[in-house]
Amino acid sequence: MAAATSSIAPSLSCPSPCSSSKTLRSSKARALALPNIGFLSSSSKSLRSLTATVAGNGVGSSLAARMVSSSAVKAPMSLDFETSVFKKEKVSLAGYEEYIVRGGRDLFKHLPDAFKGVKQIGVIGWGSQGPAQAQNLRDSLVEAKSDIVVKIGLRKGSRSFEEARAAGFTEESGTLGDIWETISGSDLVLLLISDAAQADNYEKIFSHMKPNSILGLSHGFLLGHLQSLGLDFPKNISVVAVCPKGMGPSVRRLYVQGKEINGAGINASFAVHQDVDGRAADVALGWSVALGSPFTFATTLEQEYRSDIFGERGILLGAVHGIVESLFRRYTENGMSEDLAYKNTVECITGTISRTISTQGMLAVYNSLSEEGKKDFETAYSASFYPCMEILYECYEDVQSGSEIRSVVLAGRRFYEKEGLPAFPMGNIDQTRMWKVGERVRKSRPAGDLGPLYPFTAGVYVALMMAQIEILRKKGHSYSEIINESVIESVDSLNPFMHARGVSFMVDNCSTTARLGSRKWAPRFDYILTQQALVAVDSGAAINRDLISNFFSDPVHGAIEVCAQLRPTVDISVPADADFVRPELRQSSN
Repeated sequence: MAAATSSIAPSLSCPSPCSSSKTLRSSKARALALPNIGFLSSSSKSLRSLTATVAGNGVGSSLAARMVSSSAVKAPMSLDFETSVFKKEKVSLAGYEEYIVRGGRDLFKHLPDAFKGVKQIGVIGWGSQGPAQAQNLRDSLVEAKSDIVVKIGLRKGSRSFEEARAAGFTEESGTLGDIWETISGSDLVLLLISDAAQADNYEKIFSHMKPNSILGLSHGFLLGHLQSLGLDFPKNISVVAVCPKGMGPSVRRLYVQGKEINGAGINASFAVHQDVDGRAADVALGWSVALGSPFTFATTLEQEYRSDIFGERGILLGAVHGIVESLFRRYTENGMSEDLAYKNTVECITGTISRTISTQGMLAVYNSLSEEGKKDFETAYSASFYPCMEILYECYEDVQSGSEIRSVVLAGRRFYEKEGLPAFPMGNIDQTRMWKVGERVRKSRPAGDLGPLYPFTAGVYVALMMAQIEILRKKGHSYSEIINESVIESVDSLNPFMHARGVSFMVDNCSTTARLGSRKWAPRFDYILTQQALVAVDSGAAINRDLISNFFSDPVHGAIEVCAQLRPTVDISVPADADFVRPELRQSSN
């Protein structure tokens, strides 16, 4: 984990754990070590029994739990911080104390104090986060009667100049200009260009920054890239992060909706990696409040990029893409009509399940089912949990080791001709049968229809969500980060957009890092569910009752309930023609 500064120092004392009935606890592994992600012993015994059953029916042994002891686990690091501007609150999540700052438009008056010493904020890039953050910052600072300039910096010739002008940023007003001039003239530089572009241009970016200025990131990818090269940030600048737990269009849309409801927006994490003059924490918190974050929680830059890159490949996009492909194929092969199969997979997850989890939690999904539906849920959950965990475990360690970051950087370079080889930009995935069915379903869908609640799909999806939660928990992430990365960002940000436009539209049009990750990992989830989980179901494998019992009693449900109390009353409103296509993709998107 990256060394934290005095502004946000990790406490080395472990908070008191929950009672023995809440035993699934976090274990933080060293970056390149093989960790013990031990499961509850009772679950593992039942899992071994299940494995023996399905192995006799031709299912591979990868369902087996590798380790059953959790003797080496440690409580997650407790991140505390100091702020002289905003009110810090302590919350208890699953028996662990964490600290947050609530947002709200009533706090905009404090922004001039939070941004003390900042005369210009340079927003570099106009991709997913750039438009939303620039507009939210500008509008909040105007409301705060601040004279801080928010200026967009773009490369010469960029097609995004036109869109930035349409959003009210102009060369004449000094709020739009060349990327390098903007960096050189800014006291706070928000680097919101793609991860691959950051990796290829970081040296030039650093050389243009003023001494004692602040570099702001909304993703820790650049730190991971620098670590892979044995490097770090220049020591004459502060480095902070504010990472909204939702894509840019969600950040903007809820901010606009929140003009009527104080505190509406997307939660964010913040981190201080370097603090050269003691201002970093307040600047980062001011940035988050100005974006409209309902609450802001502490993390480290290293933990952020691990959970974020991992999450994009898991429940947020890649795994969802994989499981709906697998289930749609299964349902249609078993005689279900294409339209109903689409509704019972994609519409079920992005609509009814997401809304239920958002407002009532995962247990409410199960409790709303009939007795027969609960049996189907348990069958799907029991068969899917460990196969999903196997791929998630591998994915996290690929991120942790730097392998996934290197993969993104190399893929970005293959988008262009080099070494005598042709360019290979990403193609679209939306022309296959399933996604054509989805277009037909959405055209005939009544307004406000959230789709059915199909028990088997619900069991697979919730198993995936719980498996991701467990991986992050065993890897030492805080409950705030786990819940926001595995639950809130999914059901309150990404899934509503996918309900409006389809999973394939998101896979084709979101950030480059997420698009690459989904294409790489979605087939892995598809195949392992098809080849192991569904085979286990068809062979009549017994339901793992300990696994189901652990789901019911897991302490994460109480932690989600606490986070739900911090949730604004506004649900994101996404019209059927919602636009979140990045400018560079517009010519090729349908």
